[in-house]
Amino acid sequence: MIFYEIGSPTLELTADDLKKGLYAALDKLGARHKVLAIPPDYTRLPSRAGELTEFAWQYYGEALTDVLPALGTHTPMTAPQISHMFGQLPASLIREHDWRHDVVTVGTVPAEFVKEVSGGAVDFPWPAQVNKLLLEGGFDLILSIGQVVPHEVVGMANYNKNIFVGTGGVEGINKSHFVGAAYGMERMMGHADTPVRRIFNYASDNFTARLPFVYVQTVVGLDKSDGKVKTRGIYIGDDLEVFSKAAALALQVNFDMLDQPLNKVVVYLDPTEFKSTWLGNKSIYRTRMAIADKGELIVLAPALKEFGEDKEIDRLIRKYGYFGTPATLKACDENEELRNNLSAAAHLIHGSSEGRFSVTYCPGKGPENLTKAEIESVGFAYGDIDAMTARYNPAQLKDGYNTLPDGEEIYYISNPALGLWAFKDRFNH
Repeated sequence: MIFYEIGSPTLELTADDLKKGLYAALDKLGARHKVLAIPPDYTRLPSRAGELTEFAWQYYGEALTDVLPALGTHTPMTAPQISHMFGQLPASLIREHDWRHDVVTVGTVPAEFVKEVSGGAVDFPWPAQVNKLLLEGGFDLILSIGQVVPHEVVGMANYNKNIFVGTGGVEGINKSHFVGAAYGMERMMGHADTPVRRIFNYASDNFTARLPFVYVQTVVGLDKSDGKVKTRGIYIGDDLEVFSKAAALALQVNFDMLDQPLNKVVVYLDPTEFKSTWLGNKSIYRTRMAIADKGELIVLAPALKEFGEDKEIDRLIRKYGYFGTPATLKACDENEELRNNLSAAAHLIHGSSEGRFSVTYCPGKGPENLTKAEIESVGFAYGDIDAMTARYNPAQLKDGYNTLPDGEEIYYISNPALGLWAFKDRFNH
């Protein structure tokens, strides 16, 4: 059921608009005595989920007892990040998800179903895992809050991904990521109905239907006319319809279909948001369908300090690198440690250009940043950030096509997390 909806590609929703919409939906739910909020973490700051979580706390007061950021495999939030994202919400309400130890398996999606929806790409059962707090907390409302946007693993982010990945466990996260990689990222990105989504929906229908989920879904995109990030929609409901409506708008707001492939793309990774290639490789995921054969991707990454946000995943990335699907699958066959961490394997596949175009990473030069040797060891080219920024200055570029003073043409993206770019002949929708 939809409790509230508003959205269009030209709408500009203010914080007050979001608050009024949320309150209108919560009014319809009636009184609640113990509420859990599951927003994303700091890596999804533009989603407006932080404000919405704060509004939920203002609405419910002491009845909102716990806030569980959907970390998945990400690094736990710091105190300044919590304060910045959630405003006046008491930090004492924040619970830290541990994907290795805090989960329970609520059911298993049969291997036959996984094989069927993946077109035979994989053939294994999938465990539906969630943080134990969801089951043991005694909640009469669980608010899952987040942004629907194109995503490399599931096609379109959010809805029950926020639950089964954001609060999920090792095996569930690993296997879901690998399903998407094995099926083919280009067949997933920008699609609401994908093998991974069908697996999540099976789990929702069969294993967690008793949990009192209500989904608060935003659609946020970049307005190229003024370079500002704007909220185009909010949809609140308790079933698949709320995701479907948000996904339809997100496809209009967050997807750039191009008439010609791009020869040179420059992507900027905001230092407050991107500190790892685990997240920063959105610059690759979201553009690879747009970049021409033998094209070039330049990634300006001033805060880049690690490959994986999880220490073990970081180690595996350093060891096996981004050398394409055949190399990664061979490494999986030959190395148990990679077979046992399929989300890392999937990430290595997603983060490679498959040799089709070059990827040049330009990290900062502080002692905390990744070095030239580290960048090159995983299969990327290294670029000097000072020289690259002098030539491709984010302060002077506009999102989209730019022609430099010497005539060079580039395509600039200020935040790869906000969209998906594809050459029309490579996207089959």
